[in-house]
Amino acid sequence: MRAEEPAGPVSSRTSEAAAGWACPKEGTFRELMPERVPDFSWRRPTVLWRSRNDVIARLFGDPSNEIRRRCVTALRERGTPAAFTVHRPSAEFSFALLGDTGEGDKSQYAVVPPLLAAAAGTDFMIIASDVIYPTGDAGEYPDKFFRPYKDYPGPIYAVPGNHDWYDGLRGFLHVFCGLDADCSPPPWRGPLGFVPRLLWRRPGAVDPRALAEARRTYRGAAGQQAVQPGPYWAIDTPSLRIVGIDTGITGAVDRDQGAWLREVSAGPKPKLLVTGKPIYVDDDHRPGPIEGGGTVDAIVRDPAHHYVAAIGGDIHNYQRYPVEVGGGRTIHYLVSGGGGAFMHATHTIPRTRVVDEATFRCYPLRGDSLSRYSKLYGRWLRLPKLFELTPEEATAAVRYRLGIRPGRGYEESSPSRRVRFVAAVLGVPRGRWRRPGVTRMPVRKVPQRFRSEMADWDTPPFFKNFLRVDVTEDELRIRCHAVTGCLDHETDPPCEDEVTILLR
Repeated sequence: MRAEEPAGPVSSRTSEAAAGWACPKEGTFRELMPERVPDFSWRRPTVLWRSRNDVIARLFGDPSNEIRRRCVTALRERGTPAAFTVHRPSAEFSFALLGDTGEGDKSQYAVVPPLLAAAAGTDFMIIASDVIYPTGDAGEYPDKFFRPYKDYPGPIYAVPGNHDWYDGLRGFLHVFCGLDADCSPPPWRGPLGFVPRLLWRRPGAVDPRALAEARRTYRGAAGQQAVQPGPYWAIDTPSLRIVGIDTGITGAVDRDQGAWLREVSAGPKPKLLVTGKPIYVDDDHRPGPIEGGGTVDAIVRDPAHHYVAAIGGDIHNYQRYPVEVGGGRTIHYLVSGGGGAFMHATHTIPRTRVVDEATFRCYPLRGDSLSRYSKLYGRWLRLPKLFELTPEEATAAVRYRLGIRPGRGYEESSPSRRVRFVAAVLGVPRGRWRRPGVTRMPVRKVPQRFRSEMADWDTPPFFKNFLRVDVTEDELRIRCHAVTGCLDHETDPPCEDEVTILLR
């Protein structure tokens, strides 16, 4: 097993231009968009109100498990095999993977041209989490799913994210599974049960004719068609089994899906997990509870199951943690949620403890993330001279607060008080180098989560990403490609990370 660092000017690790800071001309993605694109912003109260089911599920209990059971029962009654498995005969194949796609604005469409270029020749695509924002409505699939990916020639599979669940999963099940059923939540019990019953957002209406027309218009070719077995599924090949799970709104897996996951994970064949919620993210371990006991990660770590990697969406950036799990095994835990939605900051990620910082990878780089956010806040607060940091200044601030080496060949320099102030205000945590003979102080967590949702933008650099995964009988290669939104990077998008994992 080997991890490879991208070399040359095609990576943001070595070039500001590759990061998109020097962008002489915007890409061609505007030509793909509808003539009129409704404004979309997480700062709008109406958008937040439509997404209220997240708050209700966390306060009063997530009904996803019960809804999922009823929907899966309906699928099985229709004749879907209990194994929920798609079989592909070739041992050598490729696929594209991107997460959290469907805002329907420039940040989503900017991903399309570089995706089509770098994913040329792949056999299928997987969307990991949040196909449609903000609430998974079926009526938004034409412009946020069918139209953007009309030129991708292969089938598309998906695992739902929490935002797809705000619609009760109705739109997702109709489009991906061919099931038109309103699996509304069961009534909440208890003296306060009337509150979630009153406030819960019901599924939107489904117009089968409009969806059929969108499919026929944009993705009507025979090679583009696929009906996946359910909200969770497996794609089985002679060399690798890809297992996709549905983590609902809050990350829980129901008892029946847990039993299916244990069954489909058994055996010596190497496996790759795709999940709506990442297991390692932001230097934090989130193993994923299973109703009735156990966790998703316990299944992944079990040496009898032979998992080699786990990829989750939900968080809108790229992260990779090569975790040693004993017995000489390393499992690569990835986050890949930069497929089109707003960017979650990476500069708030602490100096990593779950893996050595030298082996951790993220995109965008922490310094680029801090620089991008500083420019946004400088504009919003009308204080550009105070807040705006160049990529080099931001990198120096991250090095100063986290004790990590400066990136991109910048010389090590001491940031000014202004730069240190901006870094502290925008959430860069503290965490210095461990020096010989000195006990390392614990890293202090940022007191509250940085609200990246309020920091969306529609101009380069976008700092989006997608993965290309190539599989042979002997190895699995994962490459993370950057999306800057610049014309120079559309046909040859920068490769930000690459790892090759031996399967034998």
